Amino acid sequence: MAGKTHKQPFVIGVAGGASSGKKTVGDMIIDQLHDQRVVLVNQDSFYRSLTSEELLKVHEYNFDHPDAFDTEKLLSSMEMLKHGKSVDIPKYDFKTYKNGASRRVNPSDVIILEGILIFHDPRVRDMLNMKIFVDTDADVRLARRIRRDTTEKGREIGLVLDQYSKFVKPSFENFILPTKKYADIIIPRGGDNHVAIDLIVQHIRTKLGQHDLCKIYPNLYVIHSTFQIRGMHTLIRDAKTTKHDFVFYSDRLIRLVVEHGLGHLPFTEKQVTTPTGSVYTGVDFCKRLCGVSVIRSGESMENALRACCKGIKIGKILIHREGDNGQQLIYEKLPQDIAERHVLLLDPILGTGNSAVQAIKLLIKKGVPEGNIIFLNLISAPQGVHVVCKEFPRIKIVTSEIETGLNEEFRVVPGMGEFGDRYFGTDDE
Repeated sequence: MAGKTHKQPFVIGVAGGASSGKKTVGDMIIDQLHDQRVVLVNQDSFYRSLTSEELLKVHEYNFDHPDAFDTEKLLSSMEMLKHGKSVDIPKYDFKTYKNGASRRVNPSDVIILEGILIFHDPRVRDMLNMKIFVDTDADVRLARRIRRDTTEKGREIGLVLDQYSKFVKPSFENFILPTKKYADIIIPRGGDNHVAIDLIVQHIRTKLGQHDLCKIYPNLYVIHSTFQIRGMHTLIRDAKTTKHDFVFYSDRLIRLVVEHGLGHLPFTEKQVTTPTGSVYTGVDFCKRLCGVSVIRSGESMENALRACCKGIKIGKILIHREGDNGQQLIYEKLPQDIAERHVLLLDPILGTGNSAVQAIKLLIKKGVPEGNIIFLNLISAPQGVHVVCKEFPRIKIVTSEIETGLNEEFRVVPGMGEFGDRYFGTDDE
């Protein structure tokens, strides 16, 4: 089987002075990304445990210096998370100044690494897909620090102010502020800047919706993943799912793919008068449209297309598979005026891409411009995407998930089995 690849998480670094609002910004991003798996990792968890000698002079210890952190431990933990492995993150006790129990952190779609000095080490910076610096006024940071250290850490205000003047302020100027230049985004006022955080979340969502292949092929579109979509994929991929449930959840997913595909059709502006007598400026649907299903799995997508496009014409292509490369066209029945239409090509699984290439070649031979073809499927193997997009760079592919790859038998993995058999109830069992 082709080696399993892990989709890299989107890693966000949030830096800034102590009490600048870094954790608040991280929490606000997490709150808005509610339909994604997100984990927050604090650099504070990687403080070094103080030795007996250091504990005797704890008030002379600079916690805002780069050497106060176990950066090697931080790097190894982040590497594990980036490669899809769970990791135990230490919990630092600010009363005993030692690492106590740890917490298990699981791999996620988004990892937010928050800390005062995460931009200081270039190795940590290189791990980050987005670098945010929270820029908050020094007086505000000091007021917050006094409130936090006296209430949460049980320190006397005199000691807090002494530590601030001796270590916190000089370290900010010497180590933290100079890393501001590495930031992609600078947020003034921290968590109070809702506009900036909204824009950041929109950018993250765009990046999460882009599979690595989308960055190579601008004509490949993967619909935005949500827990609902993942839940439907989980059900239809499960070998134990009943035929009734397989059809039900497949139909739901197919409808989403069809609707997304229709969104790529050309439109014209249209004004209508509403029942209130107001004028509404909208768009008019593309009229010259047809579907073409690749028999027989593609026929499972016809009902969703008919539900979206009343009275749409649907043609059919049958391609007999003989091994990986032995594709042979057996049958085709297409609308006579297909050359004048935009075509939605229907096949739920894009595997090797060979059947798709043959179907697209036939459509082009019938006079359909390459740019007028939108290929809709539920899952796509990277190998098939490469084959189709390289051969036909002007067609559009719309899919709901990109798979790991193909196995020795050229079956999509993890896949969902023989889609037509499961959908139409013709399994061997």
